[in-house]
Amino acid sequence: MTVAPEGAGRPPVRQRSPIEVRWRQFRNAPRPVVRAVASSLVVAVVLGIAYLAYDVALSRGAVLPGGDLRTLAVLAFTVVVLVSGAVLTYLLVPQPTGGDRSGRPRRSLWSAALGLFAAVPIAYLALVAVTQILKPFLV
Repeated sequence: MTVAPEGAGRPPVRQRSPIEVRWRQFRNAPRPVVRAVASSLVVAVVLGIAYLAYDVALSRGAVLPGGDLRTLAVLAFTVVVLVSGAVLTYLLVPQPTGGDRSGRPRRSLWSAALGLFAAVPIAYLALVAVTQILKPFLV
């Protein structure tokens, strides 16, 4: 029995550039991860709009109960986005079951940690978009 040389009869595999690799990973992201990131983004957008309304009202001279609590509002925004990102990722992204035949999705605190760390840039970018991009148009 003779062995054909490696790659015989097949065209050579083209090496992808790093940009092509990242674009392919972006297009083929796992659905549970997309749902978890999208849910964190939805929470950040809703709370960002609420913070923007509060910030614009104070900037226009509104007198609200408690005075100017923008720093506390930013802190609350960040905490809620991070905690909701961790909880939603814990609930939406099951770990691979491997050899487990029970069919039940497995959960672990690693899923929650993944959601927490994924929510950090989402919270930051949402606050930047609200305060630096949208607010100048409304004040």
